[in-house]
Amino acid sequence: GTALGPASDVPVGGGKVFASAQVVVTQPSAGEYKAFSAVCTHGQCIVDQVADGTIDCPCHGSKFSAKDGSVVIGPAASPLPGIRISVSSGQISTG
Repeated sequence: GTALGPASDVPVGGGKVFASAQVVVTQPSAGEYKAFSAVCTHGQCIVDQVADGTIDCPCHGSKFSAKDGSVVIGPAASPLPGIRISVSSGQISTG
């Protein structure tokens, strides 16, 4: 897998975009980490923030659920694909 960064970078109820790895990691509740492709399914832009429970794309305004990657607001029609991650010794890695 690829090391993404410290789990402490991902706030509870929020998330962090690891743009170089094209992965967004969220923490919907304490100790529960989810990861998705950071490539928007609409225009292939990289999402740029996690705010108010959604993963947001700056290009056309698509918003995805931080809990499961599903589309909350279009124009994207497909959810963000999930990515397997592991958290070990406070570090997040893919795979």
